[in-house]
Amino acid sequence: MSDATQFEFKTRLFVSGTITALTGLHIGGNSTEMAIGGADQIVVRDPLTNHPYIPGSSLRGKMRSLFERMRGEMTVKLDKSEKGLVTRLEDLGPHLASGAKLKSAGPASDSGQASAKLFGVPIDRQPKEGAFIPQRLVVRDAMLLNAELLEEARNTDMPLTEVKTEVAIDRITSQANPRQIERVPAGAAFGFSFVLNLYGDDSEQEYLGWLFECMQLLQDDYLGGHGSRGYGRVQFDVASVTAKTARHYRENLEPEALEVQVPEALRRP
Repeated sequence: MSDATQFEFKTRLFVSGTITALTGLHIGGNSTEMAIGGADQIVVRDPLTNHPYIPGSSLRGKMRSLFERMRGEMTVKLDKSEKGLVTRLEDLGPHLASGAKLKSAGPASDSGQASAKLFGVPIDRQPKEGAFIPQRLVVRDAMLLNAELLEEARNTDMPLTEVKTEVAIDRITSQANPRQIERVPAGAAFGFSFVLNLYGDDSEQEYLGWLFECMQLLQDDYLGGHGSRGYGRVQFDVASVTAKTARHYRENLEPEALEVQVPEALRRP
């Protein structure tokens, strides 16, 4: 793609549907005060409705992390290296063998890598030489869809949520240290919306394939905190994939439905 065409708007794809919690979900929020009898760790809530929701930043960050790890694409800083930065994990071996130490690892920043193409690179981390890398994937906040069902549930402890008590045991004294964690219960459904901005000669099939890959990776992992203890298992159900080009915006047209082969794993039975 030439410098003249790499920023030319091509298509905006909209992927939407439902995320259902299959196990209790905890995405932490902040509280200015802790009510007596409340949970030690609370979930994030919409300040207007008080409904729990899934922040787009949590969803996007988890998908990016899993995608980069699976592909071995991230920016690794070394303390002793002529190169200074390594952008593929498979290239680390020779540097570590020569005595270099790992300093930090950040998001992918190589313009040729799928992770950087899909999620973009912050302006302060753009490569000093070479093509600018735009962000293409926008992830909206996923808002609760079935609040009425949760309101009618008999065994919730806080508004629309449950409180799970866990106990940490001191290995020497055997003293029990209980903690209470607020969770959105299994069965809660959230509406997700992903927006893919494509430019120049970007391939719709390629970028949708990467997005579906991210979604399946997340399904097989967990969302939010305490995933190693069973929290955060979710299921995507893609309901629609639509598109708008520059002409749709100029002529105020409705988005067009696309015939896309969505993986069966992203269709809830």
